[in-house]
Amino acid sequence: MKASKIAYKPVGLALGATSGMIAGAAFKKAWKMIGHDDDAPDATDEQRTWQEVLIAAALQGAIFSVVKAAVDRAGAATTRRLTGTWPG
Repeated sequence: MKASKIAYKPVGLALGATSGMIAGAAFKKAWKMIGHDDDAPDATDEQRTWQEVLIAAALQGAIFSVVKAAVDRAGAATTRRLTGTWPG
């Protein structure tokens, strides 16, 4: 394994945690706008419909994927600028 990959591991873990927090906040804000409710439905929430639960899950997955990809890509690009090598 290349040294740059090993050195990038802790950075990648920190970026992953950060992207999770960012995505969680973005999902809450998006759900408030779309769902007109403060809390998104859980899969086991008996008071919510199938449609509501599945839409919330799809929206959450899409937001998390986009935020994670953007943060990972930015981290890799920054690593290349600082070290001259791509961490992947």
